[in-house]
Amino acid sequence: MSAILSEKQKEILLEELENLNDEHFSGNPQTPLRPDAFELSDEEKIHLIRKHIESVLHILGMDLNDDSLKDTPLRVAKMFVKEFFYGLNPENKPKVKLFKNTYKYGEMLIEKNISFYSVCEHHLVPIVGKAHVAYISSGKVIGLSKLNRIVQYYASRPQVQERMTMQIGNEFKDLLKTEDVAVILDAKHLCVSMRGIKDDTSSTVTSFFSGKFKEDKTRKEFLKLSGY
Repeated sequence: MSAILSEKQKEILLEELENLNDEHFSGNPQTPLRPDAFELSDEEKIHLIRKHIESVLHILGMDLNDDSLKDTPLRVAKMFVKEFFYGLNPENKPKVKLFKNTYKYGEMLIEKNISFYSVCEHHLVPIVGKAHVAYISSGKVIGLSKLNRIVQYYASRPQVQERMTMQIGNEFKDLLKTEDVAVILDAKHLCVSMRGIKDDTSSTVTSFFSGKFKEDKTRKEFLKLSGY
């Protein structure tokens, strides 16, 4: 196979690789999406992604005629659109019904140890963690399973943990019409475990506190009940 890069192009690529670092910050609290992000149907996206996955595997030297590999591009494309990244599409946002707080319960409600799986948007490898969320009702309550579904919806997209924490916290504030919301995410990033420093023991913890949870007493109660 003839070379596809000139010597100059190789020099440029090597320089880009040399200058890659982990200082990839964004000030955007919203997931960055183009205006035309949803013009294609899921089926069209799967079709196009399948072709690109085929190209990636081909470039890596894999034999896609092998029985074990021949359906891999389609499996990956379907997984991306329907599972890993379904949270990109607002049409997939969980439908939430609020109920009157008929018990007049005025203390914090905590749902802790919510498992979530996300994908680091910098390396496209998994983020695996637990979420702890709490709110104090201002007159409305939400079904417990919806707390889990909202967490999983925001996890199911290429993510940055800090952004995901804020998105979940602000979503509960908007849904429940209360300022009194707390969120903690405690996660292991496989971009740290599998590459670079290859540290398999560390985890990343981020938090969101608003309303009464900014008060020392309430915040400490939440942290204690959540196991921190």
